[in-house]
This record gives sequence, C-alpha cells and structure tokens, in this order.
Amino acid sequence: MGSLGSTAAAVLAAVAAIALYTVALWLARARRRRGASRKAVRRAARALAGEATGAALLEAAGYQLLDTQARLTWTVRCDDEPVEVELRCDALVGRDGRRLVAEVKTGDRAPSLATAATRRQLLEYVVAYRADGVLLVDPEAGAIHEVDFDLARDAPPAPPPPSSIRSRVGWFAAGVVAGAIAAVAAVAPW
Repeated sequence: MGSLGSTAAAVLAAVAAIALYTVALWLARARRRRGASRKAVRRAARALAGEATGAALLEAAGYQLLDTQARLTWTVRCDDEPVEVELRCDALVGRDGRRLVAEVKTGDRAPSLATAATRRQLLEYVVAYRADGVLLVDPEAGAIHEVDFDLARDAPPAPPPPSSIRSRVGWFAAGVVAGAIAAVAAVAPW
C-alpha cells in the first residue's frame, strides 16, 4: 500500500506542476498582450497627434488642404482580372495649381525614404491618386519633403544582363569537354 501511496503522490505532484506551468504560461501571454496593446495605443495616439500637427505644418507652408483621410478604390489588373484595392492617404493638398498627396509619418524610421515601406506607399499613392507629386511630412521634425519618383521622364534603358546566353553556353561546353577528358583519362590504360 505504501508503494501505491507514493505513486499517487508522484502523480499528484506532476499534475500540480503541469497546472502551475500552464498558469505561468497563461500569465506571461496575458502580460505580453497587455504590453502590446499599450504600445499600439501609444503609437496610434502619436500618429493622430502627428496628423494634426502635419496638417497645420502644411497650411503654414502655403498648401491648401483639399481633403483629409481621402479614400480611393483603385483597380489594378492581375492576369487581366480586376483587383480592387482600398487606399486612404492622410491628405490631398494643392499649391500653385498642383494637386499633391501628403503622407504624414511619425517615429524614428517611418519618415525616412530609406524605409522601404514608406517609399512603396508614397509611390503607390502618387500613381493611384494620379497626383502631380507626393509630400512626406515629418511633423516631429517640422519638415515637409517633396518626393519625386521620376515617373514622367523616360526611363534609362535596362542594363545588360550580367552574363549572356552565349557565355553560359560556352562555359557549359567547356565543362562537358573537361568532363569527357577526365572520364577518358580515368578509364584509359596508362
């Protein structure tokens, strides 16, 4: 009976350990979610404050606000099938007879053209909104940058491929010849 009691105690200890481990995991996940939620709230508040500051910055620089949070349904085609994309830019502004898309970016990396996501978003906006240009507004630095993607100019010719088909075929042929020589040398009675 003593052996049965010690087995039951061991099982009970294992169940208790598993239960404690499960509770600890649940608490850790809840703490991470709560932290992520607080971070998202702070980021959203920073972005909203940035948009208000950005609008004031644009007006002070002589831009006329035409629309804010301007929505657009843009139809692109993939394999001749239409795909509708919903877009919303921070502002459409005008100045000197030009219509521009203004995108307000806050944070350490987002206001930089070195950030690929920012570049791609600005390029998408200038094309989709058929704007005369695009502005990158950094309200925290008090800066407005006009970004030119050089879309209206003739694109330079594509560079030649790094290696032509002819040179690849030449290297392949040289490899076949070298392999044949090696095979003959391996089986030839010297």
